[in-house]
Amino acid sequence: MRPTWADISLEAIAHNARLLAELVHPAELCAVVKADAYGHGMIPVARTVVEAGASTLAVALVDEGRQLREDGIEVPILLLSEPRPYEFAEVVEHRLIPTVYQGEGLAAAAAAAAAANERLPVHLMVDTGMSRVGAPPAQVLMLADAIAERDTLELAGVWTHCAVADEAENPFTAYQIEQFNHLLSRLRLAGHQNFCRHLANSAVSMAQPAGRFDMVRCGIALYGIPPSPAMDGCLPLQPAMTVRTEVAMVKTIAAGTPVSYGHHYTAPGDTQLATIPIGYADGWTRRLGLNGGEVLIGGRRRPIAGVVTMDQTMVDCGVGHPVSSGDEVILLGRQGDEEITATEIAERLDTIAYEIVCQFGPRVPLRFS
Repeated sequence: MRPTWADISLEAIAHNARLLAELVHPAELCAVVKADAYGHGMIPVARTVVEAGASTLAVALVDEGRQLREDGIEVPILLLSEPRPYEFAEVVEHRLIPTVYQGEGLAAAAAAAAAANERLPVHLMVDTGMSRVGAPPAQVLMLADAIAERDTLELAGVWTHCAVADEAENPFTAYQIEQFNHLLSRLRLAGHQNFCRHLANSAVSMAQPAGRFDMVRCGIALYGIPPSPAMDGCLPLQPAMTVRTEVAMVKTIAAGTPVSYGHHYTAPGDTQLATIPIGYADGWTRRLGLNGGEVLIGGRRRPIAGVVTMDQTMVDCGVGHPVSSGDEVILLGRQGDEEITATEIAERLDTIAYEIVCQFGPRVPLRFS
């Protein structure tokens, strides 16, 4: 068996969920477990966060909601995007709560509920500045009225999503909260009440109490990763993912020896070169070796030598501290006194920590503890 895997600490995830639930109380915690729980394993994570205090789960796809139901998970499951019209029959079958924001989706939801002789709760999403999905503010009252007119539908929630909440000094989040409050007032004046209001993602939940409303949707913070580098340390989150492999081969190379495809790296002196069995086909990004990427071996930081290849990565281990085949290698996580975080890797690659933990593929199996 290939000695490359990711350890997932469910204990850390439970700690983070409890911490967030306590922080946002009396608002409820909706745990975002889409994208295989940000690469952490959707089913085990879902069970863990529900036990730790999450009242609702959120996913992106109908298929994800179906998988949760088939595993026996019974809490409310919110779909964060409007399903395609033909998917609404499955939405009703599996008791999922769809987001709607278009007339076509609303009509399909009503028809599927009527066919099953059910009353379907829906959440109406408004676009207050993300410009991705969601109804324009000017259409929300019309859509809310259309939901109320149908006996098969219930307006169970109204929500929006923040675009720059991880930028603490950006005033646009306050603007979105203000716009959302204004919209809620208009809905109340029109007679629409008793629905769940939610706006906050992890960043808003952690830093802006005015945005918590009735429920918050936390994703990245559940996994122990701050929403942005500037928010590191705001809460005592515990990282849940550690990615491990081991040294497959060690050879001594002379100063001036080029390494890996394209010969972008040349050994600065005589050195030990270790090869480890993980590459870009596993989600270990090819250009990491060109941007100062490191791994941990023997509790020390060791630079990646040259580009990461499809299945393997070379590491310059120097000459002062011997390295042997079979030695543990940490790509993400802690070894001794050193730690490599998802945020650090993301900064080297000019991306965000979300992408780092989501990108490890099926060739990196998950082990839960």
